[in-house]
Amino acid sequence: MNSDDRAELEELGWNERFASAFDALVDEGVEPGRLAADYGTKFLVQLAGSAPLATLGSALREARLVAVGDWVAVRNAPDAEIRAVLPRQSAITREAPGSETAAQVIAANVDLVFIATSADTDFNLRRIERLLTVAYQSGAAPVIVLTKVDLNSADPFEAELETIAAGVPVVAVSGLTGAGIEAVRRYLSRGKTAVLVGSSGVGKSTLINRLLGEDVLRTAGVRKSGQGRHTTSHRQLLKVPGGGLVIDTPGLREIQLWAGAEALAEVFLDIEELALRCKFTDCRHETEPDCAVVTALEGGTLDASRFRSYRKLQRELRAIEVKADVRLQIEERRKWKLIHKTVKQHMQVKRRWD
Repeated sequence: MNSDDRAELEELGWNERFASAFDALVDEGVEPGRLAADYGTKFLVQLAGSAPLATLGSALREARLVAVGDWVAVRNAPDAEIRAVLPRQSAITREAPGSETAAQVIAANVDLVFIATSADTDFNLRRIERLLTVAYQSGAAPVIVLTKVDLNSADPFEAELETIAAGVPVVAVSGLTGAGIEAVRRYLSRGKTAVLVGSSGVGKSTLINRLLGEDVLRTAGVRKSGQGRHTTSHRQLLKVPGGGLVIDTPGLREIQLWAGAEALAEVFLDIEELALRCKFTDCRHETEPDCAVVTALEGGTLDASRFRSYRKLQRELRAIEVKADVRLQIEERRKWKLIHKTVKQHMQVKRRWD
């Protein structure tokens, strides 16, 4: 790889870790690229000097283990084909839809999670707590982007955010006037990747268009109810002029969590610290004596709705762990059943020959 190609890839987030993983591949005739858009059966891959539409190689096709933001190895002739996915540095992951417990990666190799929430009736602290948990689970750093501040003053919304996200940066922006856009842009230095998450209609596409300096993403107006209409239909990675990249995602009103209960301690540090002061280490914070959490709830220093949100997310994560354990047990039983069947067939054949 020449210096110009390396410089172009570094603008996309390439680093020594990815380079080492790529060099370890035994597949010759491939080149590194970053998956920039998912169109279902085709994937736009940004290579050094070109951006072909690629298909998945046979080893990846069945499991479809790729996501926007992934670094991949591509064989570019005669037709572009993704042959391998390099190990991820971070990933926004949720429980995949359906009955089976499996992970679905929404965006890979992100440094920042921009949590978009609007300064209107869609503002919801409980949803933001959920998205903060997802951000901490990913290994990326969260930044809350308060949109549509041209509609209302940002002050009361920022005060509410301080009660659940102390220490998390909050940037107030207006896609209409452009206020705050440069403050968001400052987080996107060369090679840094942010993913933008938030429910439908909070102004994510408008925000990205502002960051890009042109109307790349289609936007829609606001309904009479005050709710916006989501317009992005697929995830895509976009280069921001002056440095950095941003991944847009379809609206995520109720994103499902994935494994990683330790992330709750980051989001609900106040409750975790209260729990340390309980008399019993296994306190359930219900009727136990000398429970610091119950005392805080009764005294009004801990918001009851915040505690219910904490409990709800705890239950979700526990359910995922239980289902994953059951799935592993089922897979283990299937494996031994197959082994026993194979042994039985072998013995039957052996007796026929004896």
